[in-house]
Amino acid sequence: MAPSVPRTRATAALRMKQIALDNQDRTIRRLRAQLATERRGLAAMKKELEETRVALEASHKAIAGLTEIGLSMSKKIERMKVKKQQVRANHVECHQKFQARIHEAEDSMQAQHLIIEALVDEKDSLLQTIQGLQEDNNAPAPFDGDWEEEP
Repeated sequence: MAPSVPRTRATAALRMKQIALDNQDRTIRRLRAQLATERRGLAAMKKELEETRVALEASHKAIAGLTEIGLSMSKKIERMKVKKQQVRANHVECHQKFQARIHEAEDSMQAQHLIIEALVDEKDSLLQTIQGLQEDNNAPAPFDGDWEEEP
């Protein structure tokens, strides 16, 4: 029995080594499959990351464009506000000038009215003086208020 025992042990040891090698081979294949899966996942993530980066850059460009448009609009609004204030100031100035001219015209009309009243009073006074003188001199009235044209 002695010669078969070492053979059996050697065979068993070989068999154990073969099983260990088979186990290692399966582990290596499983790990390679996992590695391939991880690489595919990593490639997909890289692709998503690149797409996200491109989209983010486009977003930044759009935001920058909108910001520029907003700033431009703000400047235009400010210019319009300034122009509106200038127009309002010009309107107030013109209104004040127009009111001053109206007051001047009213004052002038009032002064002319007073002059006309004074002239009418003076005419009445002169007529009374003329009538008084004519009565003193017994002369006929030069006119009776109705003008007649000579033929």
